[in-house]
Amino acid sequence: MNFVSTPLLSIYLHIPFCKTKCSYCAFNTYTQFDHLVDRFVDALGEELRITGAGAAAYRVHTVFFGGGTPSLLSHAQFERIFAALNASFTLLPDAEITIEANPNDLDRAYLAPLRALGVNRLSIGMQSSSEMELRLFDRRHDNEAVVRAVDAARGAGFDNLNLDVIYGVPQQTMTTWAATLRQMIALQPDHASLYALSLEEGTSMHTWVERGKLPAPDDDLAADMYDLATEMLAAAGYGQYEISNWAKPGHECRHNLQYWYNDAYIGLGPGAHGFANGVRYSVIRSPQRYIAALLPPSQQPTGAAFPLTPAVDEATTLARDDEIAETLIMWLRLTREGVDRARFARRFGVDLVDLHRPLIERFTRDGLLQVDETRVRLTDRGRMLSNVIFRELV
Repeated sequence: MNFVSTPLLSIYLHIPFCKTKCSYCAFNTYTQFDHLVDRFVDALGEELRITGAGAAAYRVHTVFFGGGTPSLLSHAQFERIFAALNASFTLLPDAEITIEANPNDLDRAYLAPLRALGVNRLSIGMQSSSEMELRLFDRRHDNEAVVRAVDAARGAGFDNLNLDVIYGVPQQTMTTWAATLRQMIALQPDHASLYALSLEEGTSMHTWVERGKLPAPDDDLAADMYDLATEMLAAAGYGQYEISNWAKPGHECRHNLQYWYNDAYIGLGPGAHGFANGVRYSVIRSPQRYIAALLPPSQQPTGAAFPLTPAVDEATTLARDDEIAETLIMWLRLTREGVDRARFARRFGVDLVDLHRPLIERFTRDGLLQVDETRVRLTDRGRMLSNVIFRELV
């Protein structure tokens, strides 16, 4: 295969199982479903086989195990998934392979075989260094578990490590947030993801706020927390390359960049989303229905309908205008790059400034966008008002 000319593909694998449900979590996750995990792994292998049959034109450069809690899977279950992955797709030798993990699940005995299997990036859900905030989140780890997990990861050979933290939380203060940032920086991750809390309907935290048991998040305080994080991470040598993500040089997350470029990725597993071959789709959310759709194995021999499988719930072929709108929203999240005008023109046959000249000129006058001959980027002020810009571009 000519690796120079074949397009790049990313694979997201959703592991929907958790031991407990976090109070803020609106992802498609399930507790007390241990009895389904082994059948789920079989079904995921079948979904990989079917999708891979249509992916011969692609080479895979990133794989991301998300959840849920992928670190609940055993080594044997990961081995089965990797066998199906390698049998169905062409993975580049230097493919970035990430697993999300709960700190409580990690020690060297668990991590070393995963590193040997090919996992080379670890994303640990730290969330906070405050014990009060961790209890509020219904997390099953404490701060010391994060320290032990990072030490175990380094000891197992992981040199690409991400830590996730959350800000803008009810009852969170600048003091507790600064302490979380200091602790995170002291652990020296290679990458940091900082997420503003989003109160989603159906979550415990949304209910608590709605019933007055917790104060609503303070947007102004959250903005101040974001500014503090920007200052502290820059001083510690982390470069911001996306609205919510910082990295040491060379450790930007290649998988997430695939999303932000709005390039092809497939999503496998219950509730996963994907975009490839001009089609945006989602997979059946129920683990039971997902397994039933894929097992026993179908005899579908080709990938003629790539990226669709019997487990797909909804699919839409994107019109050109919709793809342009989605691409703009994603690209503008990239704080250093923004929208590369030449790359945009190659993809869509039109210059971005010509396409949206009145809006872009207004946002530029208002100090929200920076425009030059090569790219269009959000300014620092524009990042704080990015949702306003995105709404108008759509």
